[in-house]
Amino acid sequence: MNPFDFVNSINVSKIDIMTPENEKEYNSFLTNRSLSYFKDSVYFANEMNRYHHCDNKLQYHFLINIIRQRKRFAKWVKPEVIDDMEVVKEYYGYSNDKARQALSLLTSEQIDALKTKVFKGGRK
Repeated sequence: MNPFDFVNSINVSKIDIMTPENEKEYNSFLTNRSLSYFKDSVYFANEMNRYHHCDNKLQYHFLINIIRQRKRFAKWVKPEVIDDMEVVKEYYGYSNDKARQALSLLTSEQIDALKTKVFKGGRK
């Protein structure tokens, strides 16, 4: 069973799909994360984060009974990828934070020079 089937049953259908076989497949992290994108369900997701030690069945039944039925869909936030940051990290041996700071100080000509020094050849 897909972890998002549980989220859809909490949000849209309100049909209890928790069975003893499905209880092990329930992922509380993904459920709470998907509910945390909406202001009407973020508090309930936070409560389940506080009581993470509870059984999966208890967590699921709490959420399905307390959250109102509504179609909720949000794209998951993904980290921003900066291509030039990889060049700075490789050339100077910096971490992500230091490379981000150094990138703000470098000009585009300096970044192009770093790209030529780091370039290893081969197909892209």
